[in-house]
Amino acid sequence: MPVEITWWGHATCAVEDSNVRLLTDPLFARRLAHLRRRRGELPPPADRHADAALVSHLHADHLHVPSLARLAPGTRLIVPRGAPRAVPGLRRLAHLPLTEMAPGDETTVGALTIRAVPALHDGRRLPVGPHRSPALGFVVEGEARTYFAGDTGLFDSMAEDVGRVDVALLPVGGWGPYLGDGHLDPGRAAEALARLAPGSAVPVHYGTYWPIGMDAIRPHEFHTPGDEFARLAALRAPGVTVHRLSHGERLRLEVAR
Repeated sequence: MPVEITWWGHATCAVEDSNVRLLTDPLFARRLAHLRRRRGELPPPADRHADAALVSHLHADHLHVPSLARLAPGTRLIVPRGAPRAVPGLRRLAHLPLTEMAPGDETTVGALTIRAVPALHDGRRLPVGPHRSPALGFVVEGEARTYFAGDTGLFDSMAEDVGRVDVALLPVGGWGPYLGDGHLDPGRAAEALARLAPGSAVPVHYGTYWPIGMDAIRPHEFHTPGDEFARLAALRAPGVTVHRLSHGERLRLEVAR
């Protein structure tokens, strides 16, 4: 049975494996604070259903409570440990069962095993305050092993912590003209790809949201990260097939195990 991956923009993907459907960092908003969705349609309601949603960290463009509230009753939320304490809105989503995870933890959803792995990123909801939660990536194992990196920078133990994977969903940009620490740009994402050596990769976390009024400021940081990642990946990880998806495009992969 193949794995199917649909990119809906930013870090939101649907991963379908072994008759189980997951959503990553669901974000169903045309506007978020100072950000405006500039490219790609939101997923239609029929495509917002899932058996579980994986939330990588607490920043509002990844843990978006209004988007999570639209998920069907019974959808399982898998969140970083401590998230309900740091984000009180999560506790109001009584129709969604919560599972908290830290790096190294495993859980199952249907036939899938989901393992939380470290990410090099500030996982706090706010820049100050007493509540901290780890930023996570996730390795989803079923017919394929799929790595969703969330938001992360490069770190020395990345390949060891993630392990062998068939497909990597890697962030290659952001939502503004400059990337801070704890992010991958196209070059660092290509280096991550060389270390991980999956069979396939899908660039995400770019080309969707941009600050209002800043369209003319470093526009290449919005438009080009996907293509630049593909170019650099061909040089640094030539054995990996890069699939640069359009918003809403579905990739179907047959994985030999």
